[in-house]
Amino acid sequence: MNKDKGGWSQLTHLRTFLKGRFNLDADTASRDEVVVAIEKGVEFRGVNLWVLIFATMIASLGLNIDSAAVIIGAMLISPIMGPIMGVGLALGINDFDLMKKSLRNLMLMFIVAIVTSTVYFLISPLSSNSSELLARTVPTTYDVLIALFGGLAGIVAQTRTDRNSTVIPGVAIATALIPPLCTAGFGIATGQMKFFIGAFYLFFINSVFIALATYVMVRFLRYEKKAFIDKERERNVKRTMLIITLLTFIPSVFIGFRMVRVTVFEAMADKYVAQVFAFPHTRVVECEKHYATRHDPSQIELLLVGEPLDDAVIENARVQLAHFGLEKAELIVRQANRADVLDVASLQQSYTELLAEKNRRIEEMNSRLERYRFTDVEVDDISREVGAILPDIATISLTKGVIFDNTGTPRDTTLICVVTPQDSLRTIDCTTLERWLRIRTKVDGVQIFVKH
Repeated sequence: MNKDKGGWSQLTHLRTFLKGRFNLDADTASRDEVVVAIEKGVEFRGVNLWVLIFATMIASLGLNIDSAAVIIGAMLISPIMGPIMGVGLALGINDFDLMKKSLRNLMLMFIVAIVTSTVYFLISPLSSNSSELLARTVPTTYDVLIALFGGLAGIVAQTRTDRNSTVIPGVAIATALIPPLCTAGFGIATGQMKFFIGAFYLFFINSVFIALATYVMVRFLRYEKKAFIDKERERNVKRTMLIITLLTFIPSVFIGFRMVRVTVFEAMADKYVAQVFAFPHTRVVECEKHYATRHDPSQIELLLVGEPLDDAVIENARVQLAHFGLEKAELIVRQANRADVLDVASLQQSYTELLAEKNRRIEEMNSRLERYRFTDVEVDDISREVGAILPDIATISLTKGVIFDNTGTPRDTTLICVVTPQDSLRTIDCTTLERWLRIRTKVDGVQIFVKH
Protein backbone atom coordinates (compact mmCIF):
# COMPACT_ATOMS: atom_id res chain seq x y z
CA MET A 1 0.00 0.00 0.00
CA ASN A 2 2.81 2.37 0.91
CA LYS A 3 4.55 1.52 -2.36
CA ASP A 4 1.42 2.47 -4.29
CA LYS A 5 1.20 5.77 -2.42
CA GLY A 6 4.88 6.44 -3.03
CA GLY A 7 4.59 5.72 -6.76
CA TRP A 8 1.49 7.91 -7.07
CA SER A 9 3.27 10.72 -5.22
CA GLN A 10 6.24 10.54 -7.57
CA LEU A 11 3.94 10.56 -10.59
CA THR A 12 2.09 13.59 -9.24
CA HIS A 13 5.38 15.35 -8.57
CA LEU A 14 6.58 14.61 -12.14
CA ARG A 15 3.30 15.86 -13.57
CA THR A 16 3.55 19.08 -11.58
CA PHE A 17 7.16 19.53 -12.64
CA LEU A 18 6.37 19.06 -16.34
CA LYS A 19 3.32 21.29 -16.14
CA GLY A 20 5.42 24.04 -14.62
CA ARG A 21 8.11 23.65 -17.26
CA PHE A 22 5.74 23.70 -20.23
CA ASN A 23 3.36 26.32 -18.83
CA LEU A 24 2.75 29.21 -21.25
CA ASP A 25 1.12 31.47 -18.66
CA ALA A 26 4.40 33.09 -17.65
CA ASP A 27 5.17 36.39 -19.41
CA THR A 28 1.86 36.16 -21.28
CA ALA A 29 0.50 39.34 -22.84
CA SER A 30 -3.21 40.04 -22.63
CA ARG A 31 -5.49 39.07 -25.46
CA ASP A 32 -6.07 42.69 -26.46
CA GLU A 33 -2.31 43.40 -26.56
CA VAL A 34 -1.72 40.43 -28.84
CA VAL A 35 -4.58 41.42 -31.15
CA VAL A 36 -3.31 45.01 -31.38
CA ALA A 37 0.28 43.84 -32.10
CA ILE A 38 -0.80 41.46 -34.86
CA GLU A 39 -3.22 44.01 -36.36
CA LYS A 40 -0.34 46.47 -36.52
CA GLY A 41 1.70 43.96 -38.51
CA VAL A 42 -1.25 43.24 -40.81
CA GLU A 43 -1.39 46.77 -42.20
CA PHE A 44 0.62 47.32 -45.36
CA ARG A 45 1.20 50.99 -45.96
CA GLY A 46 4.06 53.45 -45.62
CA VAL A 47 7.13 51.87 -44.03
CA ASN A 48 5.88 48.27 -44.25
CA LEU A 49 5.15 48.59 -47.96
CA TRP A 50 8.53 50.10 -48.79
CA VAL A 51 10.37 47.54 -46.64
CA LEU A 52 8.52 44.77 -48.51
CA ILE A 53 9.66 46.23 -51.87
CA PHE A 54 13.26 46.49 -50.69
CA ALA A 55 13.20 42.98 -49.22
CA THR A 56 11.81 41.64 -52.50
CA MET A 57 14.60 43.33 -54.46
CA ILE A 58 17.25 41.93 -52.09
CA ALA A 59 15.78 38.42 -52.27
CA SER A 60 15.61 38.63 -56.09
CA LEU A 61 19.27 39.63 -56.17
CA GLY A 62 20.14 36.72 -53.89
CA LEU A 63 18.26 34.27 -56.09
CA ASN A 64 19.84 35.76 -59.19
CA ILE A 65 23.42 35.39 -57.95
CA ASP A 66 22.66 32.15 -56.10
CA SER A 67 23.60 33.58 -52.70
CA ALA A 68 21.93 32.04 -49.65
CA ALA A 69 23.34 34.75 -47.36
CA VAL A 70 21.64 37.53 -49.32
CA ILE A 71 18.33 35.62 -49.35
CA ILE A 72 18.50 35.15 -45.57
CA GLY A 73 19.06 38.89 -45.18
CA ALA A 74 15.96 39.60 -47.25
CA MET A 75 13.87 37.22 -45.17
CA LEU A 76 15.03 38.91 -41.96
CA ILE A 77 13.69 42.32 -42.99
CA SER A 78 10.56 41.14 -44.80
CA PRO A 79 7.28 42.05 -43.00
CA ILE A 80 5.37 39.33 -44.83
CA MET A 81 4.35 37.30 -41.77
CA GLY A 82 1.88 39.90 -40.48
CA PRO A 83 -1.16 39.33 -42.74
CA ILE A 84 -0.78 35.53 -42.61
CA MET A 85 -0.79 35.48 -38.81
CA GLY A 86 -3.71 37.93 -38.95
CA VAL A 87 -5.76 35.37 -40.87
CA GLY A 88 -5.08 32.67 -38.28
CA LEU A 89 -5.85 35.02 -35.39
CA ALA A 90 -9.09 36.18 -37.04
CA LEU A 91 -10.22 32.58 -37.39
CA GLY A 92 -9.32 31.86 -33.78
CA ILE A 93 -11.20 34.81 -32.22
CA ASN A 94 -14.05 34.97 -34.74
CA ASP A 95 -13.10 38.49 -35.93
CA PHE A 96 -14.55 38.92 -39.42
CA ASP A 97 -13.27 42.50 -39.82
CA LEU A 98 -9.71 41.37 -39.04
CA MET A 99 -10.15 38.51 -41.51
CA LYS A 100 -11.13 40.87 -44.33
CA LYS A 101 -8.33 43.25 -43.46
CA SER A 102 -5.74 40.44 -43.33
CA LEU A 103 -6.84 38.89 -46.64
CA ARG A 104 -6.92 42.30 -48.34
CA ASN A 105 -3.41 43.16 -47.18
CA LEU A 106 -2.16 39.66 -47.97
CA MET A 107 -3.38 40.10 -51.54
CA LEU A 108 -1.76 43.54 -51.72
CA MET A 109 1.50 42.13 -50.38
CA PHE A 110 1.37 39.30 -52.90
CA ILE A 111 0.79 41.65 -55.86
CA VAL A 112 3.52 44.11 -54.78
CA ALA A 113 6.09 41.34 -54.29
CA ILE A 114 5.23 39.67 -57.61
CA VAL A 115 5.35 42.96 -59.56
CA THR A 116 8.62 44.01 -57.91
CA SER A 117 10.38 40.71 -58.60
CA THR A 118 9.00 40.53 -62.15
CA VAL A 119 10.30 44.03 -62.96
CA TYR A 120 13.70 43.14 -61.49
CA PHE A 121 14.08 39.94 -63.50
CA LEU A 122 12.90 41.72 -66.68
CA ILE A 123 15.79 44.20 -66.45
CA SER A 124 18.35 41.86 -64.89
CA PRO A 125 21.11 40.72 -67.29
CA LEU A 126 21.31 37.41 -65.42
CA SER A 127 18.57 34.93 -66.27
CA SER A 128 20.02 31.50 -65.53
CA ASN A 129 18.19 29.00 -63.34
CA SER A 130 20.26 28.98 -60.15
CA SER A 131 20.01 26.25 -57.54
CA GLU A 132 18.30 28.65 -55.12
CA LEU A 133 15.62 29.42 -57.74
CA LEU A 134 15.04 25.75 -58.47
CA ALA A 135 14.74 24.99 -54.76
CA ARG A 136 11.73 27.34 -54.53
CA THR A 137 9.62 25.50 -57.09
CA VAL A 138 9.16 22.01 -55.62
CA PRO A 139 7.49 22.00 -52.19
CA THR A 140 7.97 18.93 -50.02
CA THR A 141 6.55 17.54 -46.81
CA TYR A 142 9.42 19.19 -44.97
CA ASP A 143 8.24 22.61 -46.16
CA VAL A 144 4.82 21.87 -44.66
CA LEU A 145 6.33 20.84 -41.33
CA ILE A 146 8.65 23.87 -41.29
CA ALA A 147 5.71 26.20 -41.94
CA LEU A 148 3.60 24.50 -39.26
CA PHE A 149 6.19 24.54 -36.49
CA GLY A 150 7.47 27.95 -37.60
CA GLY A 151 3.96 29.33 -37.32
CA LEU A 152 3.58 27.83 -33.85
CA ALA A 153 6.84 29.42 -32.73
CA GLY A 154 5.80 32.75 -34.26
CA ILE A 155 2.43 32.98 -32.53
CA VAL A 156 3.90 31.87 -29.19
CA ALA A 157 6.46 34.68 -29.48
CA GLN A 158 3.70 37.16 -30.37
CA THR A 159 1.73 36.26 -27.24
CA ARG A 160 4.61 37.23 -24.94
CA THR A 161 4.98 40.67 -23.35
CA ASP A 162 8.60 40.81 -24.61
CA ARG A 163 8.41 40.55 -28.40
CA ASN A 164 12.00 41.66 -29.04
CA SER A 165 13.34 38.11 -29.07
CA THR A 166 15.06 36.26 -31.91
CA VAL A 167 12.03 34.03 -32.49
CA ILE A 168 10.25 36.20 -35.06
CA PRO A 169 13.36 36.70 -37.28
CA GLY A 170 14.10 32.99 -36.95
CA VAL A 171 10.57 32.13 -38.05
CA ALA A 172 10.91 34.48 -41.04
CA ILE A 173 14.09 32.67 -42.11
CA ALA A 174 12.75 29.16 -41.51
CA THR A 175 9.42 29.59 -43.31
CA ALA A 176 11.03 31.40 -46.28
CA LEU A 177 7.97 33.22 -47.60
CA ILE A 178 9.59 35.94 -49.73
CA PRO A 179 11.86 33.74 -51.95
CA PRO A 180 8.93 31.79 -53.51
CA LEU A 181 7.28 35.07 -54.49
CA CYS A 182 10.51 36.23 -56.14
CA THR A 183 10.77 32.91 -57.96
CA ALA A 184 7.18 33.36 -59.16
CA GLY A 185 8.19 36.76 -60.53
CA PHE A 186 11.15 35.12 -62.26
CA GLY A 187 8.76 32.68 -63.91
CA ILE A 188 6.59 35.52 -65.22
CA ALA A 189 9.57 37.59 -66.41
CA THR A 190 11.15 34.67 -68.30
CA GLY A 191 7.92 33.10 -69.53
CA GLN A 192 8.49 29.89 -67.54
CA MET A 193 5.10 29.24 -66.03
CA LYS A 194 6.28 26.08 -64.30
CA PHE A 195 8.41 28.32 -62.07
CA PHE A 196 5.42 30.55 -61.30
CA ILE A 197 3.08 27.65 -60.54
CA GLY A 198 5.61 25.75 -58.40
CA ALA A 199 6.68 28.85 -56.46
CA PHE A 200 3.10 30.01 -55.87
CA TYR A 201 2.24 26.50 -54.73
CA LEU A 202 5.08 26.62 -52.17
CA PHE A 203 4.03 30.08 -50.98
CA PHE A 204 0.40 28.95 -50.62
CA ILE A 205 1.39 25.87 -48.62
CA ASN A 206 3.61 27.90 -46.29
CA SER A 207 0.98 30.59 -45.78
CA VAL A 208 -1.85 28.15 -45.07
CA PHE A 209 0.06 26.16 -42.48
CA ILE A 210 1.41 29.27 -40.74
CA ALA A 211 -2.18 30.51 -40.46
CA LEU A 212 -3.29 27.07 -39.29
CA ALA A 213 -0.59 27.04 -36.61
CA THR A 214 -1.68 30.49 -35.46
CA TYR A 215 -5.30 29.35 -35.25
CA VAL A 216 -4.40 26.23 -33.26
CA MET A 217 -2.31 28.17 -30.74
CA VAL A 218 -4.98 30.85 -30.30
CA ARG A 219 -7.57 28.19 -29.52
CA PHE A 220 -5.10 26.41 -27.22
CA LEU A 221 -4.64 29.64 -25.27
CA ARG A 222 -8.45 29.95 -25.13
CA TYR A 223 -8.64 33.51 -26.37
CA GLU A 224 -12.11 34.95 -25.99
CA LYS A 225 -14.04 35.01 -29.24
CA LYS A 226 -15.61 38.20 -30.52
CA ALA A 227 -19.29 38.46 -29.63
CA PHE A 228 -22.00 40.09 -31.75
CA ILE A 229 -25.07 41.89 -30.48
CA ASP A 230 -26.95 40.99 -33.65
CA LYS A 231 -27.21 37.19 -33.48
CA GLU A 232 -28.24 36.94 -37.14
CA ARG A 233 -25.11 38.80 -38.21
CA GLU A 234 -23.07 36.57 -35.92
CA ARG A 235 -24.45 33.48 -37.64
CA ASN A 236 -23.70 34.96 -41.07
CA VAL A 237 -20.15 35.87 -40.02
CA LYS A 238 -19.53 32.40 -38.60
CA ARG A 239 -20.93 30.81 -41.74
CA THR A 240 -18.74 33.00 -43.97
CA MET A 241 -15.61 32.32 -41.94
CA LEU A 242 -16.36 28.60 -41.95
CA ILE A 243 -16.59 28.65 -45.74
CA ILE A 244 -13.32 30.59 -45.97
CA THR A 245 -11.68 28.13 -43.60
CA LEU A 246 -12.88 25.12 -45.55
CA LEU A 247 -11.86 26.63 -48.92
CA THR A 248 -8.42 27.41 -47.52
CA PHE A 249 -7.53 24.48 -45.33
CA ILE A 250 -9.24 21.46 -46.90
CA PRO A 251 -7.29 21.70 -50.20
CA SER A 252 -4.09 22.14 -48.24
CA VAL A 253 -4.82 18.96 -46.27
CA PHE A 254 -5.19 16.98 -49.50
CA ILE A 255 -2.09 18.64 -50.92
CA GLY A 256 -0.12 17.93 -47.77
CA PHE A 257 -1.32 14.32 -47.69
CA ARG A 258 -0.22 13.80 -51.29
CA MET A 259 3.15 15.40 -50.55
CA VAL A 260 3.64 12.97 -47.67
CA ARG A 261 2.86 10.03 -49.96
CA VAL A 262 5.24 11.34 -52.61
CA THR A 263 8.00 11.77 -50.04
CA VAL A 264 7.47 8.26 -48.66
CA PHE A 265 7.43 6.80 -52.18
CA GLU A 266 10.69 8.52 -53.14
CA ALA A 267 12.38 7.46 -49.90
CA MET A 268 11.35 3.83 -50.37
CA ALA A 269 12.41 3.95 -54.03
CA ASP A 270 15.87 5.21 -53.06
CA LYS A 271 16.18 2.45 -50.47
CA TYR A 272 15.04 -0.15 -53.02
CA VAL A 273 17.54 0.95 -55.66
CA ALA A 274 20.40 1.14 -53.17
CA GLN A 275 19.83 -2.42 -51.91
CA VAL A 276 18.57 -4.32 -54.95
CA PHE A 277 20.84 -2.83 -57.61
CA ALA A 278 24.10 -3.10 -55.67
CA PHE A 279 26.08 -5.07 -58.29
CA PRO A 280 29.90 -5.12 -58.35
CA HIS A 281 30.29 -4.38 -62.08
CA THR A 282 27.08 -2.50 -62.81
CA ARG A 283 26.24 1.01 -61.65
CA VAL A 284 23.04 3.04 -61.54
CA VAL A 285 23.97 6.38 -63.11
CA GLU A 286 20.48 7.83 -63.26
CA CYS A 287 17.34 7.20 -61.22
CA GLU A 288 14.07 8.99 -61.96
CA LYS A 289 11.07 8.53 -59.69
CA HIS A 290 7.56 9.40 -60.86
CA TYR A 291 4.71 9.17 -58.38
CA ALA A 292 1.36 7.94 -59.64
CA THR A 293 -1.03 10.36 -61.33
CA ARG A 294 -4.67 9.88 -62.18
CA HIS A 295 -3.82 8.10 -65.43
CA ASP A 296 -0.34 6.66 -64.89
CA PRO A 297 1.06 4.38 -62.16
CA SER A 298 4.17 5.14 -60.16
CA GLN A 299 7.41 4.48 -62.03
CA ILE A 300 11.06 3.95 -61.15
CA GLU A 301 13.24 4.47 -64.21
CA LEU A 302 16.89 3.45 -64.04
CA LEU A 303 19.85 3.90 -66.38
CA LEU A 304 22.63 1.32 -65.85
CA VAL A 305 26.20 1.16 -67.14
CA GLY A 306 28.68 -1.66 -66.83
CA GLU A 307 27.99 -5.33 -67.32
CA PRO A 308 24.45 -5.75 -68.72
CA LEU A 309 22.03 -7.54 -66.43
CA ASP A 310 20.12 -10.61 -67.63
CA ASP A 311 16.36 -10.52 -67.98
CA ALA A 312 16.06 -12.96 -65.10
CA VAL A 313 17.97 -10.60 -62.79
CA ILE A 314 15.77 -7.65 -63.75
CA GLU A 315 12.62 -9.73 -63.30
CA ASN A 316 13.82 -10.76 -59.85
CA ALA A 317 14.33 -7.07 -59.04
CA ARG A 318 10.72 -6.40 -60.07
CA VAL A 319 9.54 -9.11 -57.71
CA GLN A 320 11.36 -7.44 -54.82
CA LEU A 321 9.38 -4.21 -55.28
CA ALA A 322 6.68 -5.63 -53.00
CA HIS A 323 9.16 -6.04 -50.14
CA PHE A 324 9.67 -2.26 -50.11
CA GLY A 325 6.00 -1.34 -50.33
CA LEU A 326 6.31 -0.54 -54.04
CA GLU A 327 4.14 -3.34 -55.44
CA LYS A 328 2.10 -0.86 -57.50
CA ALA A 329 5.15 0.77 -59.05
CA GLU A 330 6.57 -0.05 -62.47
CA LEU A 331 10.30 -0.71 -62.90
CA ILE A 332 11.86 0.52 -66.15
CA VAL A 333 15.50 -0.45 -66.70
CA ARG A 334 17.58 1.00 -69.50
CA GLN A 335 21.05 -0.49 -70.02
CA ALA A 336 23.91 0.87 -72.05
CA ASN A 337 25.17 -1.51 -74.77
CA ARG A 338 28.62 -2.96 -74.44
CA ALA A 339 29.77 -0.63 -77.19
CA ASP A 340 28.49 2.29 -75.13
CA VAL A 341 30.26 1.31 -71.92
CA LEU A 342 33.18 3.57 -71.24
CA ASP A 343 36.55 1.87 -71.60
CA VAL A 344 38.68 3.97 -69.30
CA ALA A 345 41.94 2.32 -70.33
CA SER A 346 41.28 2.92 -74.04
CA LEU A 347 40.25 6.46 -73.35
CA GLN A 348 43.41 7.08 -71.35
CA GLN A 349 45.54 5.56 -74.12
CA SER A 350 43.88 7.77 -76.71
CA TYR A 351 44.59 10.86 -74.65
CA THR A 352 48.21 9.75 -74.15
CA GLU A 353 48.70 9.27 -77.89
CA LEU A 354 47.10 12.61 -78.64
CA LEU A 355 49.32 14.35 -76.08
CA ALA A 356 52.44 12.67 -77.49
CA GLU A 357 51.55 13.79 -81.01
CA LYS A 358 51.03 17.35 -79.83
CA ASN A 359 54.37 17.33 -77.98
CA ARG A 360 56.10 16.03 -81.12
CA ARG A 361 54.64 18.79 -83.24
CA ILE A 362 55.60 21.40 -80.66
CA GLU A 363 59.19 20.14 -80.68
CA GLU A 364 59.24 20.24 -84.47
CA MET A 365 57.93 23.79 -84.51
CA ASN A 366 60.48 24.84 -81.87
CA SER A 367 63.23 23.30 -83.98
CA ARG A 368 62.12 25.24 -87.04
CA LEU A 369 61.85 28.41 -85.01
CA GLU A 370 65.35 27.89 -83.66
CA ARG A 371 66.70 27.68 -87.21
CA TYR A 372 65.21 31.03 -88.12
CA ARG A 373 65.71 32.74 -84.78
CA PHE A 374 68.25 35.50 -85.17
CA THR A 375 70.05 35.62 -81.87
CA ASP A 376 69.55 35.69 -78.16
CA VAL A 377 71.07 39.16 -78.00
CA GLU A 378 69.30 42.34 -79.04
CA VAL A 379 70.77 44.13 -82.06
CA ASP A 380 71.00 47.46 -80.24
CA ASP A 381 73.19 45.82 -77.57
CA ILE A 382 75.51 44.40 -80.24
CA SER A 383 75.73 47.75 -82.03
CA ARG A 384 76.79 49.54 -78.85
CA GLU A 385 79.37 46.84 -77.99
CA VAL A 386 80.87 46.74 -81.48
CA GLY A 387 81.27 50.53 -81.33
CA ALA A 388 83.47 50.08 -78.26
CA ILE A 389 85.52 47.28 -79.83
CA LEU A 390 85.89 48.74 -83.35
CA PRO A 391 85.32 52.52 -83.24
CA ASP A 392 85.95 52.77 -87.00
CA ILE A 393 82.48 51.27 -87.70
CA ALA A 394 79.76 53.85 -88.40
CA THR A 395 76.76 51.49 -88.84
CA ILE A 396 76.15 47.76 -88.52
CA SER A 397 73.33 45.56 -89.86
CA LEU A 398 72.76 41.96 -88.81
CA THR A 399 70.45 39.41 -90.37
CA LYS A 400 70.17 35.65 -90.35
CA GLY A 401 70.15 33.82 -93.63
CA VAL A 402 69.52 30.27 -94.73
CA ILE A 403 71.96 28.36 -96.95
CA PHE A 404 70.25 26.13 -99.56
CA ASP A 405 71.81 23.51 -101.82
CA ASN A 406 71.13 23.22 -105.57
CA THR A 407 68.01 21.14 -104.86
CA GLY A 408 66.39 23.85 -102.74
CA THR A 409 66.92 22.03 -99.45
CA PRO A 410 67.99 24.20 -96.49
CA ARG A 411 71.36 23.06 -95.20
CA ASP A 412 72.55 25.59 -92.68
CA THR A 413 72.12 29.09 -91.36
CA THR A 414 74.55 31.98 -91.55
CA LEU A 415 74.83 35.37 -89.87
CA ILE A 416 75.23 38.17 -92.38
CA CYS A 417 76.81 41.34 -91.07
CA VAL A 418 76.97 44.51 -93.18
CA VAL A 419 79.08 47.35 -91.75
CA THR A 420 79.80 50.88 -92.92
CA PRO A 421 83.15 52.47 -91.90
CA GLN A 422 83.41 55.91 -90.36
CA ASP A 423 85.90 56.89 -93.08
CA SER A 424 85.90 55.27 -96.52
CA LEU A 425 89.66 55.57 -96.63
CA ARG A 426 90.12 53.51 -93.50
CA THR A 427 89.83 49.71 -93.32
CA ILE A 428 87.88 47.63 -90.77
CA ASP A 429 89.43 44.68 -88.99
CA CYS A 430 86.98 42.10 -90.38
CA THR A 431 88.83 39.16 -88.81
CA THR A 432 88.42 40.57 -85.30
CA LEU A 433 84.79 41.48 -86.00
CA GLU A 434 84.01 37.99 -87.35
CA ARG A 435 85.65 36.23 -84.39
CA TRP A 436 83.84 38.48 -81.89
CA LEU A 437 80.45 37.96 -83.56
CA ARG A 438 80.84 34.18 -83.49
CA ILE A 439 81.44 34.27 -79.74
CA ARG A 440 78.84 36.95 -79.07
CA THR A 441 75.96 35.47 -81.09
CA LYS A 442 76.96 31.79 -80.75
CA VAL A 443 76.64 31.37 -84.53
CA ASP A 444 79.53 29.64 -86.35
CA GLY A 445 78.78 30.84 -89.84
CA VAL A 446 79.40 34.59 -90.00
CA GLN A 447 79.89 36.55 -93.22
CA ILE A 448 81.13 40.14 -93.11
CA PHE A 449 80.37 42.65 -95.87
CA VAL A 450 81.82 46.14 -95.81
CA LYS A 451 79.74 48.81 -97.47
CA HIS A 452 81.73 51.80 -98.81
